[in-house]
Amino acid sequence: MSDLAYTVELTPPDIEPYRAGNTGIDYVTTFAAPEPGPHVVVCALTHGNEICGAITLDRLLRAGVRPRSGRLTLAFNNVAAYREFDPRYPIASRYIDEDFNRLWLPATLDGPRGSVELERARALRPIVDDADFLLDLHSMQYATAPLMLAGLLPRSRDLALRVGIPELIMCDAGHAAGPRMRDYGGFGDPASEKTALLIECGQHWERRAAEVSTDVTLRFLIALGIVTADDVAALGEADFAAQPRQRVIEVTEAVTIRGDRFEFAEDFRGLEVLLKKGALIGRDKGPDGDRDVRTPYDNCVLLMPSRRLVRGQTAVRLGRFVD
Repeated sequence: MSDLAYTVELTPPDIEPYRAGNTGIDYVTTFAAPEPGPHVVVCALTHGNEICGAITLDRLLRAGVRPRSGRLTLAFNNVAAYREFDPRYPIASRYIDEDFNRLWLPATLDGPRGSVELERARALRPIVDDADFLLDLHSMQYATAPLMLAGLLPRSRDLALRVGIPELIMCDAGHAAGPRMRDYGGFGDPASEKTALLIECGQHWERRAAEVSTDVTLRFLIALGIVTADDVAALGEADFAAQPRQRVIEVTEAVTIRGDRFEFAEDFRGLEVLLKKGALIGRDKGPDGDRDVRTPYDNCVLLMPSRRLVRGQTAVRLGRFVD
């Protein structure tokens, strides 16, 4: 599908009023409650063209949401890429130099190289280091059901279940191309209590993605005791007491592209269940020959097949439903 085939139903908000913030870091604002409690961080625009999270943070800031205990920080991440967003070519502003969400390794952050995204990650690092809980707001290429990406640690899965939505929780280890902010530092350490979640709210520019982003964020804050349902009732577009039966998908592997070209066997959009082991998913094509990618077991779930099919990137994740 070409850029022009996308329908952009969302209007990117003006975030310039939040540039100064109050933390000394542009586009980052922290609110402290008189009562002690955890530091909770909610991030938007980790990818500059995923605007549903920006809409959510704008709503929270304009509504004057404040924590009852601890601290609440709202951060717009890759602002440079967001400034380049053009609804005529909406896929073009994911990042400027490199993916902001593949940089979260101390060796990378402390290393010598530079890029727009690395400089921004380094600026935001003190906030991320200080967070006890973090929610990273994202969206997807295809119009499939929202997914909560909870990682491999039991505490992350437990928090996703406490949030209560969306219906599908995906437990995965991340990307070969580099670690995400969700897995950085204590968030990925079994010995730590720090916990992070990443929500994929639906197709990038469908109206529903912004609704899901806001609903999940409010439920996240309620689950952590930062606000009550009454505090944010005017912002919620759903009954906070109503929760679907959640299902967990454990990701067993991520298919990383090794060749020059990857082709899917069918027009997969995500959440397809291939019933038989050995079913063809796609072909990884390179100068040394083609490699067939097939399902490793029965009832294999395809997760988030990518349109960015280049060497070193994830083509698709493979998983299965668990009780």
